[in-house]
Parts: sequence; structure tokens; C-alpha cells
Amino acid sequence: MFHERWELIAVAATSKIESDDLTLGEVYKDFYVVPDFQREFVWGTDEVDRLLLDIYDSLYDADGRPIIDTEYFIGSVVCCTNAQGAYQLIDGQQRVTTLYVLLCAIRDAIRDAGGEPEEPLKQHIRNARQDPQTGRAIPEYRVLLQYEDSAGVLEEIASDEPGDEGSEAKTLSVTNIRNAYRCARQFLSATFGDDVDALTAFHGALTFRVKLIRIKTPDLADALKVFETINDRGVGLDAMDLLKNLLFINTPSGQYARLKQRWKTITDTLYGSKEKPLRFLRYYIMANHEIDARRGIREDDIYKWFRANASQCGIDSAPLEFVDTLVECSAVWANFVAGRDTDGNANVYLQNIAALSGVARQHFVLLLAGRHLPEVLFSSLAGHIEDLLFTYVICREATKEFERNFTRWAPRLRAIATEADLDSFIADHFAPEMGRLSPAFDFAFQELGLDRIQQYRMRYILAKMTQHVERQAWGNPKHDRIDQYLDRSVQIEHILPQNPRGDVREAFDRQEEYEEWMQRFGNLTLLERPINAAVSNGSFEEKAPGYEQSRFLLTQSIVTRPEVGRDTSVNRAVRDLLQFDHWHSESIAQRQAMLGQLARVVWGMPVANVGSGHE
Repeated sequence: MFHERWELIAVAATSKIESDDLTLGEVYKDFYVVPDFQREFVWGTDEVDRLLLDIYDSLYDADGRPIIDTEYFIGSVVCCTNAQGAYQLIDGQQRVTTLYVLLCAIRDAIRDAGGEPEEPLKQHIRNARQDPQTGRAIPEYRVLLQYEDSAGVLEEIASDEPGDEGSEAKTLSVTNIRNAYRCARQFLSATFGDDVDALTAFHGALTFRVKLIRIKTPDLADALKVFETINDRGVGLDAMDLLKNLLFINTPSGQYARLKQRWKTITDTLYGSKEKPLRFLRYYIMANHEIDARRGIREDDIYKWFRANASQCGIDSAPLEFVDTLVECSAVWANFVAGRDTDGNANVYLQNIAALSGVARQHFVLLLAGRHLPEVLFSSLAGHIEDLLFTYVICREATKEFERNFTRWAPRLRAIATEADLDSFIADHFAPEMGRLSPAFDFAFQELGLDRIQQYRMRYILAKMTQHVERQAWGNPKHDRIDQYLDRSVQIEHILPQNPRGDVREAFDRQEEYEEWMQRFGNLTLLERPINAAVSNGSFEEKAPGYEQSRFLLTQSIVTRPEVGRDTSVNRAVRDLLQFDHWHSESIAQRQAMLGQLARVVWGMPVANVGSGHE
């Protein structure tokens, strides 16, 4: 290692804010540090490719010839100097890091093409700096990342013999920086090939014709304020980065280390769950604070909301306590994504919701608002949320409408402490919505087919109904988990086959509408993969023995009513299920109507419409 760790000591060398219009050649004559409290390197390949192409398109014409008199401006960076004279980057690290990686890629491309990089290029990557105390020259890379997630990957790339895969770390920053290097090498190869002169000339164009404005402040606090001002006026970063900056402004410097670590916990948790930070912040606000549900809050307004409500959130008076709340909420958010409750225990209703909702997260507003509930009450809430959310989905309610409902209900949910409180909450909000949508629910099941809903949701519906019959029949905890009905060993079976033999199609009474009837809900069931392969595309009579062999009572009952003793739970579970000797359009319609009635029971639909309009 050539560098020593820069210390984060901001010095007030001047009382003024200075700005310099610099070429990249002038920029990389200095040394830069990305402090350990800064956000990690988050640019993906799209952002890197866009920067490289924008630079090239500005400096070269359509035939690849340099446009001599053109300059390209890449924006501004905000920094302050530390005790060793290096610039601490407060804003602009994504661009500075990416361009530094590009310089390394140019050097390596020239060497791989059999050339030798010019001395200015080498010095833009690494040079000696003079220690202000000893006066000795210390070899140092031009850009140093101090946050832990970098794991030394930039130094590997910048070294004379870069080890592209040298680090064992698999952090977001390591992944993104390596990808940035690969993007740069691919860009150079596609644009200049093995032409050493062209690669050297491109470095010259970068050095003299790409420019930025470097804003230097007297100290770190001033740099943070300038950063906030620039980005608040539309130049910059997303709400997550701006909120972090606001917290640093309001946190004593002695607590920076704790704040940095807590913030990293949040970002690591969300990244590990593959969740979008802005969506998390948006729903966090809806769940924990009263807002105008009709207007809602857009992602673009998140940071403005936090600034306007800093006192309410505790950002200005207790920033670390506020961050602790975000840490707690991000942890339970990750649990919800994984189908677990707030304590990390598997929750069957949340697992079901995951199978139903896909990447939708509107219901997390209610889950976050109810995270304080004891496990039993939280589980009850989750069960009601599943029923209502499915009702919204099957009735094709606009997501904005039920998002507004959840936002409006969250304040009351946060205050619930007892089972009676929760029952009252459900009766006042969930039940009227279910009642209002009761007719639409019935109509949806009358018309339901694979042409009207995503296949993953159809699997959820069939799995949920199959599971319900099994649980009613056996009362065994092993039937509580829906995933056993969703795994690869279970398939959606088309009773009227998808690819019928000629005689099967000809025997169907509505030949001209065969595809439509084949996709209808009444024609579908779950069947184990081996049995499904065996029954194949034959006639109903040929398939019937396979249905009898299924372990699923809902599938068995298509051809026979299972019976165990007299008036047993099994007999009661299958009592209302229809059996068929032949399979035609009327059979499909009858079974669809029967399943529609069963669906009302499965998802707790009230018998009568108990309300209208929104609560």
C-alpha cells in the first residue's frame, strides 16, 4: 500500500468559500478523499455508460474526429481540505471516482495494446505528495475511498498491476466500482480498439477539454451546507443522500462515527433485501406521521417533507434517535419482505401476501404502523391485510386509492394496544371496504381466467383455495404454509387441455371458443407434476383417474367426493364441492360458480354489503 490514511480534520484555512473552474488535468493534480461518513459508490453501469458517451459525443464528431474547440462541463464538486492538504469530497464523489477509474482504464488499455502510458497520465493516477510536517515525499493515489464498503478495490484498480477481482468483498461499492472499470474498458475497446495514439489522444482530450467547478469551503460544516443548497435546487442527489446530509448537519461532530454506522446499517439492510430506499422512506413517512392522504407524498417531495417537519421527526433536536427509528423500521421492513413478522418469526399471512403482491409494497404502510403490536395481534392484522389486499387486487382497485386508505388509517393503527382496539379498527375500516367491493368480487370470479390476471397471482389463488380445503379437512399445522402448494413440484392443470388432441377439441361443445374456455378459472386446478405429466393432453375420462390420485382434496373432488367416516371434518370440508362425469362448457361454468362461492369464504368476504364508500 502506498497511502497512509488521511485524517478527517477539517481546517479553517480561509474564511471564504472559493470556486475554481478547472480542467480534469488540473483536478487530478490534487489528492481527494471520500470521507468514511459519505455514501458508498452507487453508480451502476447505466450511469457510467451515460457519462462516457456524453463526454465522447461532446468531444468527437459522428465520424470519430476530435472537435478541437469544444469543451464539456460535468458539473461541480464540493469539498474542504483536511490537515494533510487533501480535498475531502462532500459532493461529486460518483463523478470523481468514475473519471479516476476511466484514467486507470486508459492506462491499462494502452499497456495491453503494447504501448507505454505518458507520464502525465501516470501522474493523474498516482503521484508523490509532500508531507507538510516532515517535508518528505509520500507516494499516494489521487483518489482515496475511506468508507469500509470500498474494501480497497479502487487501490487494486489504480495499482500498476490491477487485480480486478483481488478483493474478496462483495459489497455494493466493490461491485459497482469493478463494473465501472469493466464499462470503461469495454467503451475504450469499442471506440479506439488497440490504437495507442488514439487512446493517448483521448486522455489528452479529457485532460484539457473536460471541465468542472470545484467549490472549496473553510470547513466540513460549510461544505455540508453548500452541498445541501446545491442539491436542494435541483442539481443533485436523491432524498436518501440529502437526508443523510441533513442529519450530519444536525449531529455534533463527535457523534459522526455512530451516525455513519447506523446509517450504514439502514442502507445495508435495504440493499440486502433488494429494496428501494426512496420507497422505504416514502412509506415510512406514511406509516409514522400524519399527512394529507388525498395528496399523498411523492418521492420527489420526500426530502422537502423531512426538512419542513424536522422538529416533528426529531431531526433537529435528536438526530441519532431519529436514525435509530429508521434502523428499526428498515429491519422490520426487511422481515416483511422475507415473510417474517417484526421479531423475525415466519408469518404465514406475510408469506401469502408475498405470493400475491409480487413487488407491491403499499400494505407495508399498515405493517409499519402496526409493528408495535404483540405477535398474536400483529398476525391477526396481517391476516386481515391479506384478505383486503387480495380483494383490492381481484377487483382491480387503483393502487393509489388503497394506498390513500392505508395512509389515512395508519394514525389510528399506531395507537392500538388491545385486541378490542384492533377488532374495532378492522370493523370500522376493513369490513366496510370488503362490503363495498362484494359485488365486484363476485363479478371478478365469474369472469376470472388466465387471460385476466397474472399467472403468479392465479397460482396464489389456486394455492390459497387448495390450502383452505386441506386445513378445513385435516386441521394440521403442516398445511399452514402456502409455499408447499406453490413449489415446482405442483403445476396448474388445465382440465380442458392447452394442447388437445384433435378428438378432444372436436368433442368439446364450444369448439370455436375452445381457447377462451380452456383459460377460465373453472377449468383450472393444482396437480402434482408427475401426475400432470401422466394425464397429459387426453380427454376428461382419461384424466379422471389421475385426479383421484392427487393428494389435494380440491382436485380429487372434481371426479369423486372424498369421505372419511360420518360427519367428519374431511366430509364437511368437501361437502359443497361439485363432482363431474363429463367435461364441457357447462361443467366449467358450474365449477367456476362453485369456486367463486368458496372464494368468499377463503378471503373472508362478508355475506352482505355492509357499507359503501371509503371510510
